[in-house]
Amino acid sequence: MKGAKSKSESKKPDSRLSVKKKEAPAKKKAPVKKAKEAKDPNKPKRPASAFFVFMEDFRKQYKEKHPNNKSVSVVGKAGGEKWKSLSAAEKAPYAAKAEKRKSEYDKTLQAYNKKLAEGKDAEEEEEDESDKSKSEVHDDDEDDDDDNSGEEDEEDDE
Repeated sequence: MKGAKSKSESKKPDSRLSVKKKEAPAKKKAPVKKAKEAKDPNKPKRPASAFFVFMEDFRKQYKEKHPNNKSVSVVGKAGGEKWKSLSAAEKAPYAAKAEKRKSEYDKTLQAYNKKLAEGKDAEEEEEDESDKSKSEVHDDDEDDDDDNSGEEDEEDDE
């Protein structure tokens, strides 16, 4: 029997019948992030909240009591615990300071936005004028090219 396979050959896995391992599903690419606008260094900074106003005082007191402690996280945790234990009456002076800083910030932000808006208006006017002059120049160039191409065609015909 020439065509029959021996038992040893039949036990070998046939490559056509073997189960192919599935590849790991392709990871989805992260969505393309838009480039962030550059921060304006002249823009006023936001004011501190009541908690951070409290932390300014608390850091000074904590460092006086614990001069050897240089860990920022320990000071922050201690400040957070202290803030949670304060009553509303004890938090009131810090909230008042925070409100005062916020009102000052609002005034400076309005002045900044007004100045920024005036600057943009002036830039837009300059851009509009320059765009108009560019388009006029390009229109003239196209007209000149058409006139020259017609003359060359006449010379070729003669």
